[in-house]
Amino acid sequence: MIYLHLFLQFFKTGLFSVGGGLATFPFLREMASRYDWFTMEDLIDMIAISESTPGPIGINMSTYAGYNAAGILGGVAATLSLVLPSLLVIVIIASFMARFQSSQLVQSGFYALRAATAGLIAGAMFEVLLLSLFDLQLYARTKNPFSLLRWPALFLFTVLAFLIRRFPKIHPAVFILGSALVGIVLKL
Repeated sequence: MIYLHLFLQFFKTGLFSVGGGLATFPFLREMASRYDWFTMEDLIDMIAISESTPGPIGINMSTYAGYNAAGILGGVAATLSLVLPSLLVIVIIASFMARFQSSQLVQSGFYALRAATAGLIAGAMFEVLLLSLFDLQLYARTKNPFSLLRWPALFLFTVLAFLIRRFPKIHPAVFILGSALVGIVLKL
């Protein structure tokens, strides 16, 4: 039964998360709050691992989430169900595209999708930033303003932002691997 539930949840995610992997974040956040498949902390780990591994981030995240919820078959069910809506939509669009390619209505629809995609990705980026740099739960318990920020993560973020701006010719993989190592050592 859990496989069917995973399939339906990730099918919905694949159907409505237009714009790539980070656009799946609001759906994954909802799953984390609704089901015991993974926690919000796990979600941040999923993003870090998915960004660090080859392949599309959304597929990596769905595989990780499905595996975390129900093992190997859960990972397969989540991954296939995330991809299935895109496959179906592409087949349907491709069959109609030749006829409606020059339609102003179709062009306007694609233009609107770009704006919606940018909004979903910006929202996901904002949430990842909040979850990574702020500890709202600790602050709620202590009411200490200094406990609001995750100081090591903020320091790492600042150093990385500086290094990326200072050395733009260095490949991003170097920064990803370096920050992953620092995160592991500092247990971020």
